[in-house]
Amino acid sequence: MQIQLSDLCRRANLAVGGGPDFVVTGVNALEAAGPSELAFSEGDGQPAQVALVLASTAGAVVVGPGFPALDGRRLLVAAKPRLAFVYVSELFAPVEQFTGIDPKAAVDPGAVLGEGVSIGACAVVGPGARIGAGTRIGAGTSVGAGVSIGADCRIGPNVSLMPGIRLGDRCTLHAGVTVGGDGFGFVWAGDHHHKVPQLGTVVIEDDVEIGCNSCVDRATFGVTRIGRGTKIDNLVQVAHNADIGEHCILVAQAGLAGSVTLGRGAMLSGQVAVTDHVSVGAGARIGGQSGVTGDVAAGETLFGTPARPLKRTLREQAALGRLPDLLKTVKRQEAAIEALTARLAALETGPAV
Repeated sequence: MQIQLSDLCRRANLAVGGGPDFVVTGVNALEAAGPSELAFSEGDGQPAQVALVLASTAGAVVVGPGFPALDGRRLLVAAKPRLAFVYVSELFAPVEQFTGIDPKAAVDPGAVLGEGVSIGACAVVGPGARIGAGTRIGAGTSVGAGVSIGADCRIGPNVSLMPGIRLGDRCTLHAGVTVGGDGFGFVWAGDHHHKVPQLGTVVIEDDVEIGCNSCVDRATFGVTRIGRGTKIDNLVQVAHNADIGEHCILVAQAGLAGSVTLGRGAMLSGQVAVTDHVSVGAGARIGGQSGVTGDVAAGETLFGTPARPLKRTLREQAALGRLPDLLKTVKRQEAAIEALTARLAALETGPAV
C-alpha cells in the first residue's frame, strides 16, 4: 500500500508539521526505516531517543508533544505516539479477502452461515452451528455442534471450538486454541479417580483475542465467561467456571484454576498462577511468576509467591540478597560472644583473692 503523508496524518489525527508531502510506503522500526517509511519514538525526548531519531533515515517519525524539534527530521506530534503509530500501522496491514468455502471443508447442511463467511481447507462445521457475517474460519479448524460465532471473527488454523460454546463479534482466536474442552474435575471413589461430568458451556464476549495454544475450559455447571475486550496471550490456561471481566490482560503461561474471578481491567503477567475460588479485584496487577493464593483487592499490585504487596516483596528480596553478609556478621559476633563467655568463666573459676 502507498499513501500520501498528508492523507495518513488526517486519518491518524497527527500534526503533519512542515515540509513537503511525500508518498509513504510502509512503517518500520527507527533503526531500519527508510526515507519512504514512518517510525515512532517513545518518551518525551530523552537523550537516547533523540540520538536514535537523529541516526534514523525514516521519512517521518511519530513523537510525543514534549519531543524537541530537530533540524532535518520530520516529526509528527501525537499525544500518545505509540497508539497513533498503531493506527498508522493498521493502514498497512494486509486485508483478508473473501475466499468462500474451500472444497475440502466439511460443512453440515444444518449449519447457518452469514454473508461473506470464509472456511478453510479441512475445516469441519457441525450441525446447528451458526457463523456470523464476515467471519473467517482457518484450515483444519473444528466448529462443534451448536457453536455460535459472531460477525467478523478471525478463527485461526487448527482451532477447536467444542459443542455449544458461544463467541461474540470481532473475536480473534489464533492457531491451536481450544475453547470448551472439559474442565479438570475428579472425585476419589476409593480405588480410582472418578470423572465429574462437565455439563456447562463457555461464553466469550465481543472483541476478545486469545493467543496460540491457549485453552478455555467449559464450566462444570453454568458458564465459563471471558469478558468483552479481554486479551489473552499464548499458552494460557483458563479453568472451568472462571469469570474474567472486561478488558483484562493475561500474559503467556498464566494459569487460572477453577472458579477464579478477575475484575474489570485486571492484569496478570507471565506465568502467574491463581488458585481456585480466588477473586482478583478490578484493576489489580500481578507480577510475573507470582502465586496468588488469596483474594486480591481492587487496584492492588502484588508480586511473589505467595503474592503480596510489591513494595514489601521488593524489600524482602533486597534483604535476602544481603543474607550471606549478614550470616558472616552473625558468625563473627557468635565467635566474639564465645570468647567473652570463656574469659568470664575463667575469671569466675580463678583463685580466690
